[in-house]
Amino acid sequence: MKKTLTTLALVGLATAPTLALAAGAFEGDVQRQATNWSAIIMFFIFVAFTMGITYWAARRTKSASDFYTAGGGISGFQNGLAIAGDYMSAASFLGISAMVFDKGFDGLIYSIGFLVGWPVILFLVAERLRNLGKFTFADVASYRLQQTPVRTFAATGTLVVVALYLIAQMVGAGKLIQLLFGMSYSSAVVLVGVLMVLYVTFGGMLATTWVQIIKAVILLCGATFMAFMVLSSVGFSPEAMFQKAVEVHAKGIAIMSPSKTDPIDSISLGLALMFGTAGLPHILMRFFTVSNAKEARKSVFFATGFIGYFYILTFIIGFGAIMLVLNQPGMMETIVKNGKEVTQLVGGSNMAAIHLSKAVGGDLFLGFISAVAFATILAVVAGLALSGASAVSHDLYASVIKKGKANEADEIRVSKITTVILGVVAIVLGLLFEKQNIAFMVGLAFSIAASANFPILFLSMFWKGLTTRGAVIGGFIGLVSAVVLIILSPAVWVDVLKNEAAIFPYKNPALFSMTMAFAFTWLFSVLDSSKQASEEKAKFDAQFVRAMTGIGASGASKH
Repeated sequence: MKKTLTTLALVGLATAPTLALAAGAFEGDVQRQATNWSAIIMFFIFVAFTMGITYWAARRTKSASDFYTAGGGISGFQNGLAIAGDYMSAASFLGISAMVFDKGFDGLIYSIGFLVGWPVILFLVAERLRNLGKFTFADVASYRLQQTPVRTFAATGTLVVVALYLIAQMVGAGKLIQLLFGMSYSSAVVLVGVLMVLYVTFGGMLATTWVQIIKAVILLCGATFMAFMVLSSVGFSPEAMFQKAVEVHAKGIAIMSPSKTDPIDSISLGLALMFGTAGLPHILMRFFTVSNAKEARKSVFFATGFIGYFYILTFIIGFGAIMLVLNQPGMMETIVKNGKEVTQLVGGSNMAAIHLSKAVGGDLFLGFISAVAFATILAVVAGLALSGASAVSHDLYASVIKKGKANEADEIRVSKITTVILGVVAIVLGLLFEKQNIAFMVGLAFSIAASANFPILFLSMFWKGLTTRGAVIGGFIGLVSAVVLIILSPAVWVDVLKNEAAIFPYKNPALFSMTMAFAFTWLFSVLDSSKQASEEKAKFDAQFVRAMTGIGASGASKH
């Protein structure tokens, strides 16, 4: 292989979440592998099945509520699975297991980092979001504020996050399929783009939800089988697994303890992981698909369980790969890197879980896991496309351009047109960024979500003093500062732009950009003495009652 797959050890702290890995760490040239027919057959079975679901969903998608939120008819358990499906990307599956394979204990730290964001959503966001909103989180942020400026900001933040996420997912899909299925990169990117458009355009949220549920179930089943086989090989003794891993790993006992990192960088990373999750538009949108706030709370409860279980499995899979794959014949290759010969896993450490699947289940299970990895990306991009389309059609077209007077048919038509445009843009950007290290884009997406979306969403629900001026100026400062700081950080300024030293010394901007967003939102709100600001503050009590009780919210009668 001419250029190895960049490992999580290189990009993890530089880019925030390990979600970046499979999405962004595949770069450069990837050798065409022998065609994996079992993977291709299983993948097309998945596509055929989900297309059938899309056809079924299309016949039931008649209103804007049906298109954006599946008519609010998804149960808490189903929505919890769908949220898990949206959140457990191929990068989580391949990335965290690769982190454990490379560094051992550090992988668990990342798993915990992703998980702790969910209690924040459960206790602070889910119920109030469901009671106040209709289709998007901008409904909540603009509830008592001026619609046009706040929705414009919210839609901008949503589209920036979606665009960065989409580019990373498209490149990840192209490289993953090129490596596993033997398809060309461009064919894989076009295939993902076309399927994404079909799922969202015809089936809306109902089809997207069921694609995510199916994908979550098969991913959890596949990961469970792998973890079971790993533990069965050591008599179901975690201690024996760790001991064997320590014996064969080059770092020895060091893999059982965390590595030393800059504390400020670590805190900043933790903030991005924790609060970025609560600001991701495609995750927040899922809370409107349930009938009431009680089901929204159930959604987060179940999602937390599924996601927590999944991250435990990835930790076992990572150590299992050390134990059963590392140094095994046919699993390792020698490459020349920086003028030196280096022995590594075939395809790089990102392929640790894939190689383990073959070690524990043979070629058939390898095909299954390969298909699951690709299906995972499909489910994620469908959710992203829907949140981007809703930002344009509901927040910009219906609420800003038409001042709330657009009819549902026009709104849905705009959303479908937007989805097609997003699909084309995603394909074009996926092709353009093929050879670029775009891992930092996902990290930037999390940082923006934590620095722009979350502060405004949080303050709009909990602080009476928030004004339109404060929300818009503070939100845009959070968004811009996150972008600027990560460009000036070592992750981009040195690694991508090849400058000698970074202007901003830390790899994660969330600690600084998020603080600036909160500070300037507060400052411009308290300095706003306009009549409009006084009226906005006076509306808070009514908003708070609805947020806490659901009185006036759609589905309130179902409490």
